[in-house]
Amino acid sequence: MTLNDQYNKWKETTLKKSLEKFMERKERFQYSSGLEVPRLSLPPEPFDQTQGRPDSAYEEKLGFPGEYPYTRGVQPTMYRSRFWTMRQYAGFSTAEESNKRYRYLLAQGQTGLSVAFDLPTQIGYDADDPIAQGEVGKVGVSISSIHDMMQLYDQIPLDKVSTSMTINAPAGVLLAMYIAVAKRQGADMRQLRGTIQNDILKEYVARGTYIFPPTPSMRLITDIFSFCAKEVPYWNTISISGYHIREAGSTAVQEVAFTLADGIAYVEAALKAGLDVDAFAGQLSFFFNAHNNLLEEVAKFRAARRMWARIMRERFGAKKPSSWQLRFHTQTAGSTLTAQQPENNVVRVTLQALSAVFGGTQSLHTNSMDEALWLPTEKSVRVALRTQQIIAYESGVADSVDPLAGSYLIEHLTDEIEKGALDYIAKIDEMGGALQSIERGYMQNEIQNAAYAAQQEIEHKEQIVVGVNQFNVDEVLTLERLQVDPSIELGQREKLKKLRESRNRESVDRLLGKLVDAAKGTDNLMPLFIECVENDITLGEICNTLRGVWGEYVAQGF
Repeated sequence: MTLNDQYNKWKETTLKKSLEKFMERKERFQYSSGLEVPRLSLPPEPFDQTQGRPDSAYEEKLGFPGEYPYTRGVQPTMYRSRFWTMRQYAGFSTAEESNKRYRYLLAQGQTGLSVAFDLPTQIGYDADDPIAQGEVGKVGVSISSIHDMMQLYDQIPLDKVSTSMTINAPAGVLLAMYIAVAKRQGADMRQLRGTIQNDILKEYVARGTYIFPPTPSMRLITDIFSFCAKEVPYWNTISISGYHIREAGSTAVQEVAFTLADGIAYVEAALKAGLDVDAFAGQLSFFFNAHNNLLEEVAKFRAARRMWARIMRERFGAKKPSSWQLRFHTQTAGSTLTAQQPENNVVRVTLQALSAVFGGTQSLHTNSMDEALWLPTEKSVRVALRTQQIIAYESGVADSVDPLAGSYLIEHLTDEIEKGALDYIAKIDEMGGALQSIERGYMQNEIQNAAYAAQQEIEHKEQIVVGVNQFNVDEVLTLERLQVDPSIELGQREKLKKLRESRNRESVDRLLGKLVDAAKGTDNLMPLFIECVENDITLGEICNTLRGVWGEYVAQGF
């Protein structure tokens, strides 16, 4: 079958079915000169003679959008039908303050929410816990009870928005709160859409907001997989995250390799727990970093998509196409932002966002120019969101599917990143898998070595960072600054005190006792989490109860 025959078959099957469901944004896409923008560009025919390669090479490595191996995208029309979801990672101070920011962003054209939680929430402590002192509301929003969650989503219908929550160790509890709030709004939880990060392995490797040891942590994750497959089918149960691996200093190849190795570990854990691969694989999602080298990043996204398709089909025997698709959120690289000449960060973020769009992301967060200095202001967040909107509506790069495909350099880089990442995965497999490689310190050491090498290049000016090691200026910063009122910690403590005084103590004691028994057993914990939060049991009380049963993880020195 010639390439042209394959293309016609794709148009009559995959594309036709997609267009029946999602019409394209315009009847005709064209350049300023009147030339039509092709939906999909292909190599010139006759492909086999002029290129010296058989048609099967194209089909094997690239294929067509919306078809295996998904190198060219998971949707047949990509952004010609719908733009990526535009999210801005936001959360600070109290639920009331964050709610105002969310409604502002939605009014400015944001199409999905992305919630940042403060450090106590991320590691399962209430705002009135002594360990939380001085950190309440500082790097995200403080959430201790269902009442905080209700305020966070006040006037925001949860069955109408897609919400991403960056939460890991206590992800099941925060998801339980979200579901409980949706129920109180009258929403059908089967219609809820969004993502919880829920990726504990990368916490052990790169980020550090873990609570429990690996075995119970993996149980919590597979409980969420199982519960959501039955009760919340449109929810992405995990966002397997390369973002923080890259932020810790990894290379692009390591980011792909270690992220997919973690993904393999989650699939294996779910299979071991008795789940069918096609029952949960379609709800897995990924989270990648968009770094500075635009072409390397584009190739990275395409390689990851192709690798995951093959891993799911060939290694795990998944049968459904939705199980093969790597769908991912992207955030621009926070580690590349500079406190010096912060306005330059707008340019960096634009290039990084472009790489994500060229690479076929499903949703995107663009960092604000002042985030190397402090929490972003409304103005800087608006500029970051406008960056996405300008790319979407004015640049034209979203009008054709996988526009950089066929570039000799892009295809070479895609192949080389795939090869390097597969070599890493083979080494990790030899160690027994991702968890064993983490326990041996392998991933951590590889990332540390890469980070050290990158820093050496900057210090020796082999890698130029504009405004930092070259092109410096004397400057006085005049940017508006966002400051979190330290009195909010006292307010959160007072709210928790009133909550504990007003609730039914007998119900609380009964449910916490039930939670102890359940944690010692094997039943799915999600229904009990929902019951607990609906009865005003707090995040910290649930997590401390589980700490009492499971203990806490202590990082090993390597």
